[in-house]
Amino acid sequence: MLLLIVLFLPLAAALLTYVAGNRYAGKVALGLSVVELGASLALLPAYNNADAFNISFMKEWIQNPHINFHIALDGLSLLLLLLTTFLVPVIILSSVSKEVENARSLYALILLMQFALIGVFISMDGFLYYIFWELALIPIYFIALLWGDNRDKEFRNRAIFKFFVYTLAGSLFMLLGFIYLYQHADGFGVSELYGLNLSDKEQSFLFWAFFVAFAIKIPVFPFHTWQPDTYKEAPSAGTMLLSGIMLKMGIYSLLRWLLPVLPQGTLTWTPVVLVLCAIGIIYGSVIAIRQNDLKKLFAYSSLAHVGLITAGIFTLTREGFQGAVVQMLAHGVNVVGLFFAAEIIFRRTGTLEISKLGGIRNVAPVFATALMILTLASVGLPTTNGFIGEFLLLYGVYEYNTWLAVVAGLTIILGAVYMLRMYQHVMLGETKEATHSFSDLSLSELAVFVPLIVAIFLFGVYPKPIMQLAQPALETILNYSLR
Repeated sequence: MLLLIVLFLPLAAALLTYVAGNRYAGKVALGLSVVELGASLALLPAYNNADAFNISFMKEWIQNPHINFHIALDGLSLLLLLLTTFLVPVIILSSVSKEVENARSLYALILLMQFALIGVFISMDGFLYYIFWELALIPIYFIALLWGDNRDKEFRNRAIFKFFVYTLAGSLFMLLGFIYLYQHADGFGVSELYGLNLSDKEQSFLFWAFFVAFAIKIPVFPFHTWQPDTYKEAPSAGTMLLSGIMLKMGIYSLLRWLLPVLPQGTLTWTPVVLVLCAIGIIYGSVIAIRQNDLKKLFAYSSLAHVGLITAGIFTLTREGFQGAVVQMLAHGVNVVGLFFAAEIIFRRTGTLEISKLGGIRNVAPVFATALMILTLASVGLPTTNGFIGEFLLLYGVYEYNTWLAVVAGLTIILGAVYMLRMYQHVMLGETKEATHSFSDLSLSELAVFVPLIVAIFLFGVYPKPIMQLAQPALETILNYSLR
């Protein structure tokens, strides 16, 4: 019952937020999202690692075709659920301190998206999962389109439309894949699809039907072309949702649906995927070094990071899986903080051009400290949450292939180059015309950074709870993937 409450509470919260009106929408949305966080944390005492799906709900939904309303938790889905319910209040809080046009619609859409994201992470029926996957696209499309950058509406509309078409087209390939699997399994559930016997030819075809959908969402090179412009043109809340949570849908789906359902197809095409990941790591890093726009720099940095996460998954090693889960959570926390920092800079200066910024540390030392912590976490400094995940990922890649590990390891060096270079140009040096009146963090802005920074150090110093929670689920997935 509690799992049903956790799933449907954001939907009820979205309706209440809309009814509350523009004046109170932000406060109502924030309060209800905190209640949702509390409800999801209440699942932890009830969860038992020894029984992967001891928290579940299943009821027959459609008789023909055979579709069940089946939601459940294992360690992997529970971690993504907690990431979602932790970040959504932070994202809402980042926006309540500024004037928002039609606020009730914006916050209602954020909560509707939370509902869809949670549905993706806890659905154990492929058809139900697909419905939530598609539903998540609707609110983020309108958030980006209606509250995005107003400087060039025509360019923004094209960028958001491209994002919509890319993701929708990829989803149709996945739907075809699920329909094909249903014809062989007579069901969409993980119990029917895991261990399904398919020929090598069938698995190869289905691998690409699913992988393209997930690769667009992550995104993996060369399916990334929608990402930089969409991240830049979307409002900060939309960019945080996209980068902090929504791209995790694709990474999670690789582990939940692709690898254990299509192990032979995965083994056949792993070399190709790893080459694409290596290209994405180098390409994203090099383009990030050349960027003069803060949001685009963070977008290409994200491309490099998720390339390494995806590579770790496709090594099919225990360390690669563990590193992917830890880094998923770390990336979600860090990238939300970075995009919020970019939003603060834009609010105060009216620009995101690095060349026009400088000397912010002289007038805003608290903000400079917060951004430094986020920068070092993104680089993967020891004691931050970015270190453990990167170490495990590189170890997993090294187990697969030494030379690939060398290429993947460049993400650490190049990441340090573009992140520290960004910090030097934006925060250090002489104060410029755009930054001389830069004010330090307000209490509401500080309230956004504090939980993110606490999470950075807490799980950087003590990642054991994350790894213990995910391990049984990862072992099950690994066993099916190597069968």
